[in-house]
Amino acid sequence: MDSISTKNAVVYFNSEVYIELNKYIETTQPSKIFVLVDTNTHDYCLPKFLEQVESGDIDIEVMEMPNGEENKSIDICTGVWEAMSEYNADRKSLLINLGGGVVTDLGGFVASTYMRGIAYINIPTTLLAMVDASVGGKTGVDLGALKNQVGVINEGEMVGVDTSFLDTLAPKEMVSGFAEMLKHGLIFDKDYWNTLTHLEALDISDLDQLIYDSVVIKNKVVTSDPTEQGLRKILNFGHTLGHAIESYFLENADKTPLLHGEAIAIGMLLESYLSTKICGLPKEELKIINEGILKTFTKVPITKNDQKVIIDLLQYDKKNSHGIVKFVLLEAIGQPKIDCIVSNELIEEAFDYYES
Repeated sequence: MDSISTKNAVVYFNSEVYIELNKYIETTQPSKIFVLVDTNTHDYCLPKFLEQVESGDIDIEVMEMPNGEENKSIDICTGVWEAMSEYNADRKSLLINLGGGVVTDLGGFVASTYMRGIAYINIPTTLLAMVDASVGGKTGVDLGALKNQVGVINEGEMVGVDTSFLDTLAPKEMVSGFAEMLKHGLIFDKDYWNTLTHLEALDISDLDQLIYDSVVIKNKVVTSDPTEQGLRKILNFGHTLGHAIESYFLENADKTPLLHGEAIAIGMLLESYLSTKICGLPKEELKIINEGILKTFTKVPITKNDQKVIIDLLQYDKKNSHGIVKFVLLEAIGQPKIDCIVSNELIEEAFDYYES
């Protein structure tokens, strides 16, 4: 597969990942290489990764963090910063983030702030991170249960997508990443959406191409609007309500936490309904979206009491301006509209629709 050039970096695929990574190390000669993993990627991905890396005389230090969204926090960042300092990391050190979206988001933020910024490289190991989290330079951590409240936009030196790491994933994690791919179709490319929702006509060998296509879509959006002043906002479709739902299920002891993609799937269903009310999304397309998402994702019960707390959490969404919650909605599949204002009454109606 050809590499994909982003604004300041390049995304490489499969065997090219290690060729280009080793070339980068040989050319830049970092003072020390740090590899950030979580407990899962330490066991299942790190051995294979280290076999491929040619560091010469440069020391490699491995830092392990606990896995899970609940660990995407400033406290974990502090631990990583302190570990790097103890191992004498300097401004010429390189941080490689080997993991899913939690590792690439947090690791990118750690690198962007340690000594005011050192070089970093993302090696995503989950489908979600391959098609979304690791590409585009968004880094950051959660503030309590509030998603991505602290962070910076800063691209790494490169992204390396080795799809063989997907063999280590549980089916649930694969499904979670698939939500972001569906989103790319809904906001950008109806033909891509149609392909994803008819996977029975494909086989596993098509997955690499679908991942590649998703990265191309995200890169087109991000390259045209790196700092999210306009078009890049469309990537938040399903995320306004989805992030609030994810936060609520994460912090509520009576709920089973949802994976990111599971929450975003609910958000896309809700926001598609809102689209029919505000942007004129045809009802036949709403039906197509519902059927396409529910082929893969199971509905999750959300009570009236749940809804009230979730709606309150919307005030923390990063797209808000002057206290007004702003949504990305759809005029049609492949035709998004940004900065839509939605009343709480309509949101409650969307939840009623979802429950029915």
